[in-house]
Amino acid sequence: MKPDDVTTAITNALVQGGSQWMIATIVAFLPALWTMTLILHLGRPYVLRTLRREGLRLGADVWWMSYILMRDAVLLITFALSWIFFQPNIVAGLALPITGPIAALCLLIALAVKLTRRVDNDITAYRIATAFLVLGATLYYLPLVFAVEAASQGYLAGFGAAVTSSSQPTAALIIMWISLAGVAIIAIWLFVRAWMAATRAMGKRLEQPKKQTPPEQATAV
Repeated sequence: MKPDDVTTAITNALVQGGSQWMIATIVAFLPALWTMTLILHLGRPYVLRTLRREGLRLGADVWWMSYILMRDAVLLITFALSWIFFQPNIVAGLALPITGPIAALCLLIALAVKLTRRVDNDITAYRIATAFLVLGATLYYLPLVFAVEAASQGYLAGFGAAVTSSSQPTAALIIMWISLAGVAIIAIWLFVRAWMAATRAMGKRLEQPKKQTPPEQATAV
């Protein structure tokens, strides 16, 4: 082999190895993010009880805003890292939870509920968001713990082969494309809703000057 061939082979090996290591790290770290998402979401009653004990209004506002920022930021980061489950080559080539795309879709639905309804004031919306978060976390935890991370356990070999993406590439890709279609539908719906809300707000601002009394009429009266 020529020196250039050796250099190219080493470079490709480092790139591929680094890519696989990063993906494996994200997959292994996502359970921590899912857990934090559930803890912060389900910890809302505790935060509200703590706010009622706050004697200082400023302290209560800071506590509540900090909680809201952390809760929603962790949810967004979890969905952003879950985007690896919508990469066909990664899904078919690596051992990933086969229901990972569905879990990401459930996370996006919970996020859409938070964006379109007052989850902190509407108990029905809060329950809907909670149901989708718990469902998504379950669909991610079970395949990861009992299949991907339990590959050395012989008594789980059948379950592992059924819910690991590299063992079932066809089914994994079907699930991925269906989930990706759901993500696209929700994203388009959120975009249209935001566009209509912005149009209504702009229309109201333009109508307000027209409703005001002209200065000439006010002076004449």
